[in-house]
Amino acid sequence: MSDLNNDLSQFARAIVRKDEPSAQINTRYLNYSLDTSIEVYRNNYRGNLHDALVGAYPIVKQLVGDDFFRLLAYRFIEQYPSRSANLHHYGAELADFAAHFKPAQELVYLSDIAALEWACHVAYFVADVDMFDLNKLAGISVEQHPGLIFRLHPAIHIVRSAYPINAIWHAHQPHSSEDFNIDLNSGHCVALVSRKVDVVYVTEISQADAEWLQLIQAGNPLGRATDQTLLNYPDFDLQTTLIKLVLENVLIDVRQGE
Repeated sequence: MSDLNNDLSQFARAIVRKDEPSAQINTRYLNYSLDTSIEVYRNNYRGNLHDALVGAYPIVKQLVGDDFFRLLAYRFIEQYPSRSANLHHYGAELADFAAHFKPAQELVYLSDIAALEWACHVAYFVADVDMFDLNKLAGISVEQHPGLIFRLHPAIHIVRSAYPINAIWHAHQPHSSEDFNIDLNSGHCVALVSRKVDVVYVTEISQADAEWLQLIQAGNPLGRATDQTLLNYPDFDLQTTLIKLVLENVLIDVRQGE
């Protein structure tokens, strides 16, 4: 079994890294040369990873076009081989790769869109959770509120950008209007990725809401997170934010801190 594992590992390296194939490969029945035969496997490997990237990054593909995306994907696959049997796990590094991919430098927002799309991709595949039970919150006295610890839906991601990535994302959805005009100089954007049932949502939130939410996500109790947010954003409205985030299935549970 050990010899078989070694041969399979060497064969995999021949496909992914272009290492020399194992001498154990029987070439007596080949209709093609060994190099040609392995290239067939290599093309299938690249094709499957390309298709996985297409599934995770449909907007990136729309923005750059089919041919450019194929080039970007090919270069990415060369640098980042698959490390999981689940293809849904493949492609997490594309945002960073796109930021340093010289042919894409003119699309200054491409890396941030890729980061947003990966957050959506991850959000879609996380496990389902129950929605917030408001009766649980109603049973906690007001005096205990500062010590409350809220739990966020596991799909929640916050993506910050110097460009209007929320508007770009929505403009490239299947049912959006084709007549859109996006000002790339409109300022910073904070996009919130969430999920309700099996639908992923992207909404733009304020800097104040984002800071409070990240403090809550880090495990801070309600009082500490709110006080810290108010120091930086005196107009922060806790009540409005709480109601909105509960209704949007961002906050899913609460408990009294120790």
